Amino acid sequence: MSETWRIETRAVQSGYDPKPTEPRIPAICQSTTYKYDSAEHVARLFDLELPDHMYTRISNPTTAAFEGKIAAMEGGVGAMATSSGQAATSLAILNITSAGQHVVAASTLYGGTYSLFANTLPKLGIEVSFVDPEGPTEEIMQAFRPETRCLFAETIGNPGLNVLDFAKFSSVAQKMQVPLIIDNTFATPYLCRPLEHGADIVIHSATKYIDGHATSVGGVIVDGGRFNWTNGRYPELTEPDASYHGLRYVEAFGPLAYIIKARVQYMRDIGATPAPQNSFLFNHGLTTLPLRMERHSANALALARFLESHPAVSWVNYPGLESHPSYQRARTYLPLGCSGVLTFGIKGGHEAGVKFMEACKLVALVVHVGDARSCVLHPASTTHRQLSEEQQIAAGVTPDLIRISVGIEHIDDILEDVEQALAASQS
Repeated sequence: MSETWRIETRAVQSGYDPKPTEPRIPAICQSTTYKYDSAEHVARLFDLELPDHMYTRISNPTTAAFEGKIAAMEGGVGAMATSSGQAATSLAILNITSAGQHVVAASTLYGGTYSLFANTLPKLGIEVSFVDPEGPTEEIMQAFRPETRCLFAETIGNPGLNVLDFAKFSSVAQKMQVPLIIDNTFATPYLCRPLEHGADIVIHSATKYIDGHATSVGGVIVDGGRFNWTNGRYPELTEPDASYHGLRYVEAFGPLAYIIKARVQYMRDIGATPAPQNSFLFNHGLTTLPLRMERHSANALALARFLESHPAVSWVNYPGLESHPSYQRARTYLPLGCSGVLTFGIKGGHEAGVKFMEACKLVALVVHVGDARSCVLHPASTTHRQLSEEQQIAAGVTPDLIRISVGIEHIDDILEDVEQALAASQS
């Protein structure tokens, strides 16, 4: 890969360099195992002296092509694909955090991540403190403890759609000498590259825009390779690992220490492995990601502007609108667009929301975002229906809230469908 390639070219060409007579497109290596010529070769593999594939639970040629491409697009030194976005988040944290330690996270997180942090990690002895990402620096720093291991946030909050203040969060992470981990799912590396704004590790739910066609579940962790793991706070990366005959990760692998440790320890032991078929589809999805994100963003902005002036709509939440609290920040960190998800309030509340959702014809009722096809959800009557109205509001789900993941169809067809559904919702 040429270091001068723009991201559009990296999306098409990076991650795989076929030799003469080899397939132009990375093949699906649907194999669990690999053949070797000598016991010594296998021994050196298991001692981490060679980079070859050992077993598909740990690495696979098809998955490696996807990992190489996403690392190139994000500007990282290496990547590790996982079986889901939740697995990527979990392994990114567990790789440097254990019982008795602590994480600081923005409160404006995807519900699955919030539940992982608030409910599951504490069962493992890892405590998480949530902070308001719009709060002052001093308030965020007060949440840190001597045992804090990382700072976690999302580029675009889900579902709040707030844009992160990277300057503030990266400054806090640097002062507290911990890595900044960013979930870049909604923005994708085309719209924002967090490593360029002070992040140290980036994760994605590849299920969303990376796949882009609602075919595969997966995730990925990208290592920026710049964090100083030798600052005395991360002995698991600098001290001997007994499971590899005393190997020290930073000493052996330098900038790749974090991502290699994640692979040879946590992927080895937990096995949240992506299927080669899914990695093949993710790699294809990345090829057209820049084109799709341009269209997603343009369509979402056009729909948001349409909704702002519609009499059946009481409010619209999209960072690309001048009225949005994150608008100026979006211009800094998301200059190419603000992705394809928006929310709005429909007049008539819960009943109108159900009517709108059921009246849509082109925009499908789907529990998903990031698809090439437009989809809609009324959370109060679907994903959050088990909660009381008070609990829903506390979670940011008001009775009137509608979420649309705007696809890449012709914008006029999207607008016409939304307009007729809004009319039906008010009848």
